[in-house]
Amino acid sequence: MTDIVTVHPAALDAAVQALFRAAGSHEEEARLAAAQLVGANLTGHDSHGVGMIPIYVEILQAGELHLNRKPDTVLRAGALTVLDGGMGLGQVAGFEAMQVAIAGAKEHGISLTGLRMSHHIGRIGHWAELAAAEGLVSLHFVNVISTPVVAPFGGGDARLVTNPVAIGVPRVGAPPLILDFATSKLAVGKVRVALNSGKTLPPEVLLDAQGRPTQDPAQLFAGGALLPFGDHKGSGLALMCEILGSALFGGPVQHEVPTRRRIVNNMLTIAIDPARLGTLDALSADIARLVDWVRASPATGEGGVQVAGEPELAARAARADGVPIDRETWRQLETAADTVGLGAAAWRAACGVSGTADTAA
Repeated sequence: MTDIVTVHPAALDAAVQALFRAAGSHEEEARLAAAQLVGANLTGHDSHGVGMIPIYVEILQAGELHLNRKPDTVLRAGALTVLDGGMGLGQVAGFEAMQVAIAGAKEHGISLTGLRMSHHIGRIGHWAELAAAEGLVSLHFVNVISTPVVAPFGGGDARLVTNPVAIGVPRVGAPPLILDFATSKLAVGKVRVALNSGKTLPPEVLLDAQGRPTQDPAQLFAGGALLPFGDHKGSGLALMCEILGSALFGGPVQHEVPTRRRIVNNMLTIAIDPARLGTLDALSADIARLVDWVRASPATGEGGVQVAGEPELAARAARADGVPIDRETWRQLETAADTVGLGAAAWRAACGVSGTADTAA
């Protein structure tokens, strides 16, 4: 028995689609969910990949996630649009929001799209990639309404969640630059991955429930708190995500400990068409000069200087033939498959994996 189950991406995608269909999703919803979740694993961000499915199933069972629900348009005024996700699956709500944002930017040169009251929308860089594929620059500010897990700078307990930011910039003839980060030192999902893998966290990342530094990932789920990245800078940016990513267009902000088991995401997307500015080719040339200049810095660590999006490209290449899933996450996925009526055996078969949770190869 190994500690890792490795699944081919195509098989994992098919298995995730089968699980969502068993849960009640229509074909298109299952396809969008699988594409985004498996895509996160392929970019190396297991924190936002298929390991989220057991949490989704738990929230679905609690009645706080609604399948086959597309966002409603609350406001449409020129380049401005506000959508309400109605706590539908975030992979669908995020996709619909990006279609609106992309169309608006192509029509007006710029668009501002607010998505409120969506279930977890996954890896935010995915949405920036969709815009970049259409030749658009995009900025994304997101807040999270859930059990607080991030302490404000100078504070000793959790008051906010991880509130991510993403920025995508297209390049002609080269992969886009995709910057995507949580405003905490680690995403919650990365702590979950460490816990499931039996690993400790880096120092100065986490406080326990008594406000003491700890490297034990289990302490986050026992009332602990992640620290913001960059001290007051990350803390301030997280606060602005509450305002720009939600309150600005009528979404909720974190102000109490929720009593309902759910993950609410709200996202502001600003999409800009550089072609309408007449700068797309010049932008790409300027980026190339900038990247060359930055890369020329003497390497101080393994791999030298990387720019935003390159770690994800490397992960896609490394995982093209197999996505690694730790044993505990695999067990949770089998349980989720049982819960929605697909069955653990059917899940394993779809993944092309034989054996039980303890013996799967």
